[in-house]
Amino acid sequence: MGLWSTKSISLLQQEAAAEGQHTLKRALGALNLTTLGIGAIIGAGIFVLTGTAAAQHAGPAVVYSFILAGFGCLFAGLCYAEFAAMIPIAGSAYTYGYATLGELVAWIIGWDLILEYLFGAATVAVGWSGYFAAFISELGQKFGFAGLPLAYAQAPFDVVGTHNLVRSTLCIDPATNQAISLAAGQVCDTSRYILTHGVINIPAMILIGLMSTLLVIGIRESARFNNWIVFIKLAIVFLVIGFGFMFVNSANWHPFVPPNTTGEFGQYGWTGIVRAAGVVFFAYIGFDAVSTAAQEAKNPQRDMPIGILSSLGICTVLYILMALVMTGLAPYKELDVPHPVFVAIDKAGPALHWLTYFINIGAIAGLASVVLVMLMGQPRIFFSMSRDGLLPAVFGKVHPRFQTPYVTTIVTGVVAAVVAGFFPIGLLGELVSIGTLLAFVIVCFGVMVLRYKRPNIPRPFRTPLVPVVPILGILICGYMMYGLPRDTWTRLVVWMAIGLLIYFAYGKKHSRIREQQDPMTAAAAD
Repeated sequence: MGLWSTKSISLLQQEAAAEGQHTLKRALGALNLTTLGIGAIIGAGIFVLTGTAAAQHAGPAVVYSFILAGFGCLFAGLCYAEFAAMIPIAGSAYTYGYATLGELVAWIIGWDLILEYLFGAATVAVGWSGYFAAFISELGQKFGFAGLPLAYAQAPFDVVGTHNLVRSTLCIDPATNQAISLAAGQVCDTSRYILTHGVINIPAMILIGLMSTLLVIGIRESARFNNWIVFIKLAIVFLVIGFGFMFVNSANWHPFVPPNTTGEFGQYGWTGIVRAAGVVFFAYIGFDAVSTAAQEAKNPQRDMPIGILSSLGICTVLYILMALVMTGLAPYKELDVPHPVFVAIDKAGPALHWLTYFINIGAIAGLASVVLVMLMGQPRIFFSMSRDGLLPAVFGKVHPRFQTPYVTTIVTGVVAAVVAGFFPIGLLGELVSIGTLLAFVIVCFGVMVLRYKRPNIPRPFRTPLVPVVPILGILICGYMMYGLPRDTWTRLVVWMAIGLLIYFAYGKKHSRIREQQDPMTAAAAD
């Protein structure tokens, strides 16, 4: 058994069917899984990224960017759905990689998914903190009390020139090596760290602590809480879309694809649409988190594909409608702000001012549910890795009463809280995107490999048009990875190097692949 040893599909399916005190509790139906997906997806995409991508890269044609990114996620989502129905076990892409590409690739995916789920939770918590602080400040001005001290609601340093979740309004002047303000439409090509007046981001840390506590108490309770949050934010999104369309100024949609007058890649035109697709891709992160709950689904063979694909489809439609409303209400260049929905509604005048309060509530609630689902996904990755021996056994403990992976949930919550307290949102956002895209590429490749190696294995859901769909998923996601800044790639390489050191120092020596291998299945696979 070496680095490329794969886990037996039949044993994985037996493990998925097992029940008892030391297994995860099956409590989720198709509706719960769909709302988990919506809860994870709708957040930063609507409340932050649409304005950034429209103003900097695509103008009103950011609608096409959402469609392009949505197709990339759809191809990956179809591949996830096949695996989730066939191997309904906690672990998501990590388990799929172990079953198709071998232990080393599985470890790489598992380590890589930390960037998506743990860092993703921290990233969105930082964004939530910004909305929450602004909301408290607004209430304070209205009712006469002090808002949150800024020093305790932001990280002690920032990254200027970030290209992803939010664009810094600062850059480094190479002549003086000092931070300077960017003019409208300017993009910073450097990436430097600067000190801020912040000390620690306490609201973000508190949010992660509360969500982690809820996840320890139970998956059913967490799902119910998420259902209510999803209902609230969907209601607010529908209000914005419905009333916003009544005040759209169609002149703001012309030209729908702003011309690229500079000749630079990504500065409007069709290349801007492609670049914006890489930016708004962050908005789709989360649908794959549904697959991490496969072992807690009541009927995973039927419900997992429904949850993954339904949540992705619903959110894509809402993103497109929201992008049309926002760019129709306000000139796209005015949307390059941390709160673009608020700016767009404000352009409609006093008639829609009442909606601004609901927008803040929707952003706070929406981002909180994203944090919840991200924090749900990461512990289940650790749980599966521990059961395989690649992480210490303590990570595989299940609470005797709540039947949740409580040790890994607590560890994930503590680490995410520290990251959210001390790191800026721009740096975290880029790491999350590249980590997720890499996982998508590997899952798409895994579907093709398993179709070739094990064509006759039962598949409750089959990805259509294989190998066309997986190849398109690989190409689109790979191209969006290519468009990310060089510094992000450097950080990914460093992160993976750390992961490989841990694998060869601990994981490879403690792997349980020998005792988990089914000789008959392995022989058949060969």
